[in-house]
Amino acid sequence: MKKKGIIFLLASLVILGIFVALSMNTPGTVDPENYQPAVFSTFGALLPPIIAIALALITKEVYSSLFVGIVTGALLYANGNLELMLNTMMFNEDGGMIYKLADSWNVGILVFLVILGIMVALMNKVGGSAAFGKWASTHIKTRVGAQLATVVLGILIFVDDYFNCLTVGSVMRPVTDRHNISRAKLAYLIDATAAPICIIAPVSSWAAAVTSSVPEGSDINGFTMFLQTIPYNFYALCTILMMVLMIIFKTEFGPMRRHELNALKGDLFTTEARPYGDVSEEIGSPNGKVIDLVFPVLVLIACCILGMVYTGGFFSGESFIDAFAGADASVGLVIGSVITLIITFVFYMSRGVMTFKEFTECIPEGFKAMVAPILILTMAWTLSGMTGLLGAKFYVHDIVAASAGALQMFLPAVVFVVAFFLAFATGTSWGTFAILIPIVCNVFGAEAYQMLVISIAACLSGAVCGDHCSPISDTTIMASAGAHSDHVNHVSTQIPYVIVAAVVSFIGYLVSGIIGYTTGSSMALIGLGVSLVLMVIVVLAMRSKNKLEQ
Repeated sequence: MKKKGIIFLLASLVILGIFVALSMNTPGTVDPENYQPAVFSTFGALLPPIIAIALALITKEVYSSLFVGIVTGALLYANGNLELMLNTMMFNEDGGMIYKLADSWNVGILVFLVILGIMVALMNKVGGSAAFGKWASTHIKTRVGAQLATVVLGILIFVDDYFNCLTVGSVMRPVTDRHNISRAKLAYLIDATAAPICIIAPVSSWAAAVTSSVPEGSDINGFTMFLQTIPYNFYALCTILMMVLMIIFKTEFGPMRRHELNALKGDLFTTEARPYGDVSEEIGSPNGKVIDLVFPVLVLIACCILGMVYTGGFFSGESFIDAFAGADASVGLVIGSVITLIITFVFYMSRGVMTFKEFTECIPEGFKAMVAPILILTMAWTLSGMTGLLGAKFYVHDIVAASAGALQMFLPAVVFVVAFFLAFATGTSWGTFAILIPIVCNVFGAEAYQMLVISIAACLSGAVCGDHCSPISDTTIMASAGAHSDHVNHVSTQIPYVIVAAVVSFIGYLVSGIIGYTTGSSMALIGLGVSLVLMVIVVLAMRSKNKLEQ
């Protein structure tokens, strides 16, 4: 505790120093219409997330670290004006916490979270989770089998990353617990089959986000281009390959190895932070059946898909693909989850495994289970808003634009790195797409289509990579929630795995960029082969020193 106290004291002094230094040169009042902070579109715009992420990893305290980052961003935006700082942090229309919570898209995600929490509480109450766990214990007999089953389920639920995280977690937790798989490892498997799968799935909310990021009026077909980027999405493909190889070879490294070794001894959490550690996942009716878990999950998948295509105009004449491209994921998931909740209630009542009173008791239980991820999400959205107010996207735009002319053959690798750091700092892949894809389209255009495809793929890959390991990413937060893992444990164990896949992908983009620029042909796919071969070599090298004795 003393160490954490010292760190936060130093952080507070740094923030106080920034406040004093800026307030000495800044008037107490500002003109809202022409106002611009001193650090606008400079490296200082990235300081709030950098401070928050560093504090979270060092102190293991998520909430206070995010709050310090938010305060830092508000101070920088206000140029030291305390009154403006408080108004910015809470009431700024483009980044304040109140307006983030008032945003309909954000509220939809929070409602979806709560309904999923209620669904999990219902499945536990009727004994569906317990029944599935018992069934799985007779069919999935090894740790390798349990992990591969988690991966397969994650791949099958490719529609949306939020949906993936919470559904896979609720279904597979009883199975992985029985085989002594750490919650940190389960969170990694969930996270690695969320965004990395969605970004290479043509029918997903992510495909819609990428398609919508292509500038209007350009002669580039967004969806066709997305399809062509799939084989060049090196990070997603390398992550999937690495995940499967490490499961098969029973290999772990970094902090994850310690978590897995402790899990083999019966400690699934390793650290003192044990979310839900005092709650049994299998409390419920002894009359529960496997169908009590499988049926609601299947209905949820079907209803969420229908809900998403409904928002995209499928029932108004649009094709299925076009409906997905135009879908509103937040609205679609809420519609699908509400319908599923009603169907599940009727199903359980008809089977006689639940009373109306028990159903109503599960509603607050499900809400309470999601308080932690809701709080982290709210603060992460606010921190991202502070970063936007400081003009981080313009700073990144200038970096990419400055390197575009002289380094075109290396631009895919440069875009990958920039997208990684931007997504890591802001916690959003979709926001990164919206910033970088138009820049890449302007640099190359349709006349250099091969390099355009490679560079956009590098943007998607880097964004997913940064989002994958960012502590303030909503997907990372939901993966922790789905696995019932401590959030900082999930982040700290996942980062080394992400870095390995990122370095391998970066090498692949160097190769593809050079070949694509010099030949302009699909021979640039050689970069994919290089990346996959390197990934196999790296995993085999780690296996010799890091194999788990199971």
